[in-house]
Amino acid sequence: MFSNEHNWPVSGMCAALKVTRQGYYAWKSRPPSAHAMRDEELSVAISQVRDEVRGIYGAPKTFMRLRALGVRTSRKRVARIMRERGWRGVTRACAKRPSGEKRASKRESPDDLVKRRFEAGGPNAARFADITYVKTRQGWPCLAPVTGIWSRRIVGWSMGPSITAEPADDALKMALARRNPPEGCVHHSDHGSQYVSLPLSKTLRERGARPSMGSISSPWDNAAMGSLMGIVKSECVHARACAAREEAALDIFEYIEVVYNRARIHSAPGYMSPAEFEKANWPAEDSRPKAA
Repeated sequence: MFSNEHNWPVSGMCAALKVTRQGYYAWKSRPPSAHAMRDEELSVAISQVRDEVRGIYGAPKTFMRLRALGVRTSRKRVARIMRERGWRGVTRACAKRPSGEKRASKRESPDDLVKRRFEAGGPNAARFADITYVKTRQGWPCLAPVTGIWSRRIVGWSMGPSITAEPADDALKMALARRNPPEGCVHHSDHGSQYVSLPLSKTLRERGARPSMGSISSPWDNAAMGSLMGIVKSECVHARACAAREEAALDIFEYIEVVYNRARIHSAPGYMSPAEFEKANWPAEDSRPKAA
C-alpha cells in the first residue's frame, strides 16, 4: 500500500483493505518493530551464508550453518525469511545419458571390500571414485572425482573430452599425490571399464592401494559416489549453463576446490565442511596431506 500512494488515492486503498486512514498513517509513522529489525539482521546473515556457497543451500542447511556460526534463530524463521525474499536452494536433477554410450562388458573384477559401509576410521582408509558426463553446448566432456569417505572431501578429480581410463587415472594420481596414503588404502568404484583398465590398475598396484568394486548393476554398492555426483550436478553443472568445455572446467574447479571442499557443510561429518572436519579431527599419528 505504501508503495502505491502515488498511483492510487489513500482513501480508496484503505476502503479496499478495510482499514482506517488514521490507522494507516499511524502504521506508516511507527518505527520498525524489534521482530522486523531482527528479520533484517538475519536476512543479512543468511545472504552471507548463501554467498559462501553460490546460493545452493535451502533452509535446512542454511539454518545449520547459522547455528554453527553462533547465530541464534529457528529453522522455521529461516525458511520464512528465505521464502519472503525468493531465496531457494538448488534441487537435484539428472541429465540423460548421451546417445551412443557403450556400457562396459562383464569381466573379472576385484572383490567388494566396502560392503556398503560408507565410512572410515581415518583420513587414509578408503577412497571412492566414479565418472560421469558433463553437459555443455560444445558436447559432453566427463568428470572423474575421487573422494575420501572419512571427511567427504574430494581429494582428486580430472576432466577429459570423453569417458576413458585417462581422466579416471589422472584423478587417482591427484588423490595419491595430495594425500600420500600408506599401503592398503581401499579404492572403491563401480564396474566401469575405466576402473579395470591397465593404466589405473598399474597406478593402484604401484602405490599399494587395494581395488574394490561392488556388485554388477547395483548402484547401492557405490551409493556414496552416486550422492556426490547428484550434488555436483545439481549445485554446479545444472545450475549454470556453460557454453564451452573450458568454461565448464573452470566452473567445476571453483565449485570443488572453493565451495564443496572448504565451505559447503555436509550431514555425514556433523554439518561441517570437509576442510573444517579435517582441521578439527585429523589424527595426531597421521601426517598432514601434502596439499589441501
